[in-house]
Amino acid sequence: MTDDPLFRIAAALERLAPAPVPAPDPDAAQAFAWHTEPDRLEPVAEVARVDLSLLLGIDRSRDTLLANTLHFAQGFPANNALLWGARGMGKSSLVKAIHAEVNRRGHPLKIVELSREDLPSVGRLLAVLRSSPAHRFVLFCDDLSFSHDDQHYKSLKAVLDGGIEGRPANVILYATSNRRHLMPRDMIENERSTAINPGEAVEEKVSLSDRFGLWLGFHPCTQDEYLAMIRGYCDAHGIAIDDATLRAEAIEWQATRGSRSGRVAWQYFTDLAGRRGVRL
Repeated sequence: MTDDPLFRIAAALERLAPAPVPAPDPDAAQAFAWHTEPDRLEPVAEVARVDLSLLLGIDRSRDTLLANTLHFAQGFPANNALLWGARGMGKSSLVKAIHAEVNRRGHPLKIVELSREDLPSVGRLLAVLRSSPAHRFVLFCDDLSFSHDDQHYKSLKAVLDGGIEGRPANVILYATSNRRHLMPRDMIENERSTAINPGEAVEEKVSLSDRFGLWLGFHPCTQDEYLAMIRGYCDAHGIAIDDATLRAEAIEWQATRGSRSGRVAWQYFTDLAGRRGVRL
């Protein structure tokens, strides 16, 4: 009966409940962002990235990560990778550029961005990706780091070790961080000095980075590499500027920023393109 209180309560709850989340369609895009509440893979229509050929000064890391990704895309064994080091030197840009390059070479590969805040949901994400064995996914976690009371690192072990079920064969993890061990050095030293068993306290957290098969270090660029990056951007976008002017302006730009990196090179080039009226 419609006047039954229980019936009315059930009907009200049904109206308040969110609509069922549609099953993700891996063919909807090449890139996705993972969101929670509710869980869903949101297609990314256009990824913000630069061409692989424009990433200079990181040749060894580029070649190593490209080879590893090609192995994975072709169904061969490959390692999870941690890209660590100087800020602004192209760690996240390299991951996105290599994803595009592998697809350009005819090896279908998806990339899924997972934010650090959503790490506790990674088990549910892996279940979603595991359900699409015909597709291969790079799980990308950018700017990864942990504080002393942060328990999110335990969730990351589900991706690296996979637990009893194992990591899905169609998933690989690429993470970037400014820290080689994903946490500040002073925090590691504090663990050693205050823990009842210093060795075990440090080992649990530091060993997280050991679970990455590839460690790729990124170091500050030289001035010549910095200028070469800008020249590469100018040539790629058709901006004519003589070497003397570029050198003087670019060095002044880096001096005002107090640093020299690929990011600073792109920021100078963005300013130059704006002054020249060139759309990027």
